[in-house]
Amino acid sequence: MTRLLKSRELVLSGAILALILLVESRFRGFAAPGNLAAVFNDTSVLIILALGQMAVILTKCIDLSVAANLALTGMVVATLNAAMPGLPVGLLILLAIGLGLVLGAFNGLLVWLLDIPPIVVTLGTLTIYRGLVFVVSGGEWINSFEMSASFTALPRATLLGLPVLSWVAIAVIALAWLLIRLTPLGRAFYATGGNPHAAVYTGIDVGRTRFMAFVLSGGLAGLCGYLWVSRYAVAYTDVALGFELDVVAACVIGGISIAGGVGSVGGAVLGALFLGVIKNALPVAGISPFWQLAISGAAIIIAVAFNARAERRPGRVILKRKEATA
Repeated sequence: MTRLLKSRELVLSGAILALILLVESRFRGFAAPGNLAAVFNDTSVLIILALGQMAVILTKCIDLSVAANLALTGMVVATLNAAMPGLPVGLLILLAIGLGLVLGAFNGLLVWLLDIPPIVVTLGTLTIYRGLVFVVSGGEWINSFEMSASFTALPRATLLGLPVLSWVAIAVIALAWLLIRLTPLGRAFYATGGNPHAAVYTGIDVGRTRFMAFVLSGGLAGLCGYLWVSRYAVAYTDVALGFELDVVAACVIGGISIAGGVGSVGGAVLGALFLGVIKNALPVAGISPFWQLAISGAAIIIAVAFNARAERRPGRVILKRKEATA
């Protein structure tokens, strides 16, 4: 299985490089370091959300409410900033993360305590959170002139040649790697998704582990809520509408198995970057960005088929050996 993950990451890296070179051959400057840094910056929010979604999918669950969580937390902090411009930006960021954690915990509790299928829970909360965005905003937009300069400046500020938004994504990648690889909770994510019944016998609380995965996903979505509205300097009811499809696509393309228990931080990041390169290449090639939705959907189907076929191979080999022995 480790070999499969490594090969998937290698294939993805090669595909991203080939795509960049292909676009560069037609449109000079696409592969310039400055432009590639801009592509990474554009993809930063998707990377952060994909890492949260990865934790959920590893436990054999799915969170379809991440984009709605982002929209609600973003609208709340933008509304507060417009009403009270003097509030410290750090406090608003903590509020966004805290609200995201609460929304994620609500998902996790429904899955854990009521044993409702995660896809049903998060499809329902997606609608609830989207409705609350309208309630909070009253259907009104909050534009850049209503936001304080400090509120919108942070993600765009430059540090060592990269925007702060990019540094936030890099920090989340590093922390996610540490969590997944070096902590008992990270190992519990894999065990819960790989074999929930066996995980129980090893002392892992499957319900609690899934709850923690939803909390993590919610907290990162809350962080992205602030990053999104402050970077684009606008908050409205349809912020990030349908973005959950890109988040799931990034995970699946990166080799995170929908069946649970298989995936890596590197795979999720590469899956997000693959979609990010496509998103930035389409306008350059004169292709409508709306094709990105079709590409994301097709990529999910192809990646799931690839994962399912790869995971079936060991079973077929074992069966052949048994037949040969008999």
